[in-house]
Amino acid sequence: MKRIRKILVSQPRPAIGNTPYTDMESLFGVQFDFRQLIHLEGLSSREFRQQHLNPLDYTAVLLNSRVGADHYFRMMEELRLPVPESMHYYCISEAVANYLQKYIQYRKRKVFFSEHNNFADLLPTMNRRPNERYIMVMSDAHNDETIRMLAEHNIEVRPAIMYRTVPTPWPQEEAFDHDMVVLFTPMGVQSLKQNFPELKDGDKLLACFGQNTALALEQAGLTPVIKAPTPEYPSITAAIRAYLEEEMKREDAE
Repeated sequence: MKRIRKILVSQPRPAIGNTPYTDMESLFGVQFDFRQLIHLEGLSSREFRQQHLNPLDYTAVLLNSRVGADHYFRMMEELRLPVPESMHYYCISEAVANYLQKYIQYRKRKVFFSEHNNFADLLPTMNRRPNERYIMVMSDAHNDETIRMLAEHNIEVRPAIMYRTVPTPWPQEEAFDHDMVVLFTPMGVQSLKQNFPELKDGDKLLACFGQNTALALEQAGLTPVIKAPTPEYPSITAAIRAYLEEEMKREDAE
């Protein structure tokens, strides 16, 4: 079996210096490269209009990221719609709420945020405003869990798709010489197959995080050698470390 030398992690490089990845580089003599295989792309105003949604019909916006805030204000500008001074903003975190100062004059009576990164925290505030009408800025590959949770509490939220996740082309002049590729989303799997359509099972060692990512690999005819999370390995870094440890043991036994 070929020794693992280079591993591609399809995420941004961690901001902090010492990480489980750097520990593994020192311990096992491997190199981790970090590159996203996907990126976000805003919908055009024409595409947005196909949802038959007028943002001015709503009194509040739910924002689950700073990216969502960027695309909300971008879309309002492209639609040539004034953002009402009375608009309320319900944010997944204080960081997102503070980010709104880039676009609006921050006032506590119009900006609300969760202290635990969970929209359920905002239910008491929402219940005090029974006449509020909500939209939630989302991507095309969104999760409806928040909308379902709020619906269970008789709060109706209309999804507003304003951006999409798309594959990032791999530069033709750049070698794809990694021994292992670590994938985190079904769209990442799609990007891998789109960039390398001839890729077949066994060409690269594949690691994946999440059941949906594992399913996408299976549907693409590819088999991961590493899956996480599992009861034994709750993180992808723990699973990769265990695999590299086993590889080292095999080398020592030969």
